[in-house]
Parts: sequence; structure tokens; C-alpha cells
Amino acid sequence: MPGLPARRAARLGLRLRRRPVQRRLFQLVTVGCVVALAPSAWLWLAAGDRVGTVASAPPAPVAVVFGAGLFDGKPSPYLAHRLDAAVELYGTGKVQAILVTGDNSRVSYDETDAMRGYLIEHGVPQARVVGDYAGFDTWDSCTRAHRIFGVDRAVLVSQDFHVRRALALCEAAGIESYAVGVPEVRDATWLYGGFREIPGAGKAALNAWLRPDPLFLGPSEPGVPRALAEAGREQAAR
Repeated sequence: MPGLPARRAARLGLRLRRRPVQRRLFQLVTVGCVVALAPSAWLWLAAGDRVGTVASAPPAPVAVVFGAGLFDGKPSPYLAHRLDAAVELYGTGKVQAILVTGDNSRVSYDETDAMRGYLIEHGVPQARVVGDYAGFDTWDSCTRAHRIFGVDRAVLVSQDFHVRRALALCEAAGIESYAVGVPEVRDATWLYGGFREIPGAGKAALNAWLRPDPLFLGPSEPGVPRALAEAGREQAAR
């Protein structure tokens, strides 16, 4: 068939013309993946050896516990696990006060009081628990902890997939930090939280670079210094 070689040549030419397009597409996808994952790599490298457990955490004046949702007005299981770790930090003398930072953007939703109530029910004295009602995201929680509540050194408590971002942001906000990563079962909830950290890491990089004001700033709050002063008086009286 005299037309067969011509058709083969045409198909070969078409494949050859497509190869540069495919190469450029592959390069673009590769660059996009690198750009998307670079902030996550930064979080892991920046954390170094400052992520561990309650047992490995060094003493610090304050534990900072980040909100993680409510179920019927009570701490969600993930949030309860964070609070349990904070109770252990306080009970073993690793921290003298606990700052709980959560979302109270509407009357019907109050993470902060739910967290405070849980800690008090589990044995932490009320005077040692301080609430931040405007911790709407991790950056706001970190920068408000430093600028509003005067926290300079802290143990941060969150799930293992989130705590490196919290560590990087609190360090950028001016808090010398160690992070306790609460382990969880690797289920669908954990996977969802891990995937959320990919765009979260990009946002964290921008926050660490630009250091914007939180949504609400306001005047200084005396809760943490007051709690630490009371702890000092109790120790001196022993």
C-alpha cells in the first residue's frame, strides 16, 4: 500500500511535535509540586529536635493549647487529647499555667470556655487556666499569646500533623517554643488534617515572613502574668 509509509511518517511527526509540549507540561507540574511542598519541608527542617512528647518536653512557664472544634459544646476528641496532654504537663510540674486559645467568634460557639472547663474538671486550678477568645487561626493564637498575654517561652500542644506549623509560627511571633505532638490513629480524620497542612504550610510561610497583625489585637491581658505570679507565691510558701 503506497500510502502506508506516509501515514506512519505523519504519526511519527505528530509524536515528535508533542514531545516538547509534554516535556514542558512535566516541567511545569514538577515546579508546581516543588513550590507547593517547599513550605512543608521548611516546617519540618525548622522544627529540628524541638518536637516531642510530654515526657521529653522541657520545663516552661506556660503551655499553649490550640482549639480543635467542639461536639455539642464539648471538646472534640482531638481537642480533648490536646487538653489531656496539657493536664499531664501541669500535673508533672512541666508548666505553671495553661493558655487555651480558640474561636469565640459567635455567641453560640465558644471553644475557649469549653477548653477551660475541661481543664478545670480534670484538676487544673481555675487560676492557672487563661483563655484567649480570639485565637481564630494558628498565627493569631501565636502572635496574641506573645503580644497580648506576654508569653515569651512555652510548650505548644497540638496534634502531630499540626504542631510543626504551630512551632514555626510561635517562633516567628517571638515565643521560644517546644512542641508536644499528640499522636492519633491514622484514620480518615488524621489524613484530612495532614492534607490540610499542605496549604496551611504555605499560609504559615507568608505569615512568618509578613508577620501581620491578628484579626483582633487590643490591650494587654494580665491573665498569664497573674497565674505565674500566683504559682511563684505558692512555691515560695512551701
